[in-house]
Amino acid sequence: MALTFGIYPGGILGDETGIVRPVRPDLPDRVTEALDTLQGPAATLSVRAYRPFAATVPPQEPPAPADPLVLLGRGRKLDLVLSFREPSGRLDEWLEFVRETVRTHGPHLASLQICEEPNMDLPVLDGSVPNVLNALVRGVVAAKEEARALGHPVAVGFNAVPTFDPADTFWPELAARADARFLASLDYVGLDFFPDVFRPLPADRLADAVAGVLTAFRRTDLPKAGIPDSVPIRVCENGWPTGAARPERRQAEVLTCVVRTVAALADELHIDGYAFFALRDADSRGEGIFHRFGLLYDDYTPKPAFETYRRLIGELADRRPGRGPDSGSDDR
Repeated sequence: MALTFGIYPGGILGDETGIVRPVRPDLPDRVTEALDTLQGPAATLSVRAYRPFAATVPPQEPPAPADPLVLLGRGRKLDLVLSFREPSGRLDEWLEFVRETVRTHGPHLASLQICEEPNMDLPVLDGSVPNVLNALVRGVVAAKEEARALGHPVAVGFNAVPTFDPADTFWPELAARADARFLASLDYVGLDFFPDVFRPLPADRLADAVAGVLTAFRRTDLPKAGIPDSVPIRVCENGWPTGAARPERRQAEVLTCVVRTVAALADELHIDGYAFFALRDADSRGEGIFHRFGLLYDDYTPKPAFETYRRLIGELADRRPGRGPDSGSDDR
């Protein structure tokens, strides 16, 4: 099964406590040049972007990148994330925000992700916001209804992080809300995971760990929510930062191992895509783990893993026009 690849091209990102701002601005011309190189002969390369929503207070997070539309071309489309950051948990304005996004960006969208990591209770993520499960379920339905009404072939889904606690209630609670309309509107479920970043692993165990997480997500987590095997899964965020104790060659090795493991399991687990986080460092001299996730330094010069990702895309990506992750999503 050929994969659709993607990448987050911005410099801004979040850590456990707040926003990490880049020391150098995003330069659209340099970003576009890098995206063109990574894409090579592939039919598309998804450009991951984030738009936060909060009605009663200004969102703390800005859209990232600021203007992703300027990065499109050569068949590239947006993999757009709408994060639910409304502290009151109110949904009316949220649902209109979802619909308005489809109306405004529909022709440019490959996929629309509703909520950002709704099962992770951290201040910068949607799992910390009241009523997030209802925002997720109703947002997926609203987005798909709007896309169908306008004739836009947008894949609508949501993402989550791995669940290692057997007592975690997210998936059963989602099942209680996942009615027929939600399941009929759901085109994919994304997984954000960062093996060997927050829990170090021996190099010879990495592939098995990646396979174990992907298999548990498909065979254990999703069935708890009543999500069938016919709904594709995809890796929405995966990366490995460089640093003083994190050599650049190891970033390339981890990237190779993860992508090849994903590709090897694509048919068995119905995986349709992979996206790397991120294109460039926020701060190549920064000491924090979140400063150096990029394939490029903050001055846009490449690390070895940039060429690694280019080669993997060239080998494993679907080159057929019109065969992105949204293709055929209503024919399941």
